[in-house]
Parts: sequence; structure tokens; C-alpha cells
Amino acid sequence: MTATPGGGGLPGPYGSGGGGANLADILERVLDKGIVIAGDIKINLLDIELLTIKLRLIVASIDKAKEMGIDWWEDDPALSSGARRAELARENSELRQRLAELEERDALEPAETKADTQAENKAETKARAKASEGDT
Repeated sequence: MTATPGGGGLPGPYGSGGGGANLADILERVLDKGIVIAGDIKINLLDIELLTIKLRLIVASIDKAKEMGIDWWEDDPALSSGARRAELARENSELRQRLAELEERDALEPAETKADTQAENKAETKARAKASEGDT
């Protein structure tokens, strides 16, 4: 049985006849409509499940993905320079806040305690230096 143009039956081989679509047309249609491929792989040994892999693949244009509510790449610092800048700005803000807290705590610490702490640090440094000289 052969395919007849515009009629029922089986299609002809790719590239034959007038109704064949080229790769660009197929790709445009897939990106416009989107396609979902889903599957599960399970590895069992004596009815004991050892490994399960769930695969989900969506092929669509960015506009179509956004229509579907899929935009995870916009928040991933590895994929988006905007997300990377936002993460660096957040980290910078946290570090500035921690530094301000440390400076405030240091300013509130009594002067005698500061002097004692500095003296202890110097003594500890000297003790370490003597210990390292004795080891050599």
C-alpha cells in the first residue's frame, strides 16, 4: 500500500514527494509547541530496588517555557549573570553587616579587656614560636 497525496495510508519515505517537511520546519514546530519526553529507569536485583532514575526532558523555546512557568535558569548563578550579580550583592551585604557587628562589638568591649586579649595573643604567639624552634 502506498501513500496518496492528501489521502489516507502510509506516508512515503522522507524527502520524497511534495509534502515532506525539512528539519528547520520540524524544529520550528517543536520549539513553538514544545515537546515533553518522560521516562523512568529502575534497576532491581532480586526484587530489591537498587536505583531509580527519573528523566524529564522538555524541549521548547524560551518564550514557550516562560509561558509554561519554567524559568529556573534565570535564578541559577551558574547560568545567569543577573542571578550571579544578585548573589554577589547579597553576599557583600551580609559581609558588610557582619563587619559592622564585629566593629561595634569591638568598640563596646572595655579597654582593659582589649589590652588583656592583645597581651594574651602576643604571649600565645611567642609560645608557638618557641615551640616551633624546639621542634627543629
